[in-house]
Amino acid sequence: MSGQNVKDMIKSGAKIIDVRTKGEFGDEAYPGAINIPLDVLPARLDELGPKDEPIVLYCASGARSAQAARFLKQSGYTEVVNAGGLDDMPRR
Repeated sequence: MSGQNVKDMIKSGAKIIDVRTKGEFGDEAYPGAINIPLDVLPARLDELGPKDEPIVLYCASGARSAQAARFLKQSGYTEVVNAGGLDDMPRR
């Protein structure tokens, strides 16, 4: 998905989920992002809201967010996008 599409999703209210570790999130994060590390994502699905609401995922390089996107899609979430790494996230 293009950076512009991700930016449009964010502008329209998509939930932004950072799947990096708590330490990585503490160092730097995208404005408005919620930190749900990949290893605890299955236990925190209730924080994501309805399964048809848009979710934008990112991590450091895009690998963990790709895993998270696959997991969420398999769990029934329909509007999930892997935006890649933090540096790939659109600037506001």
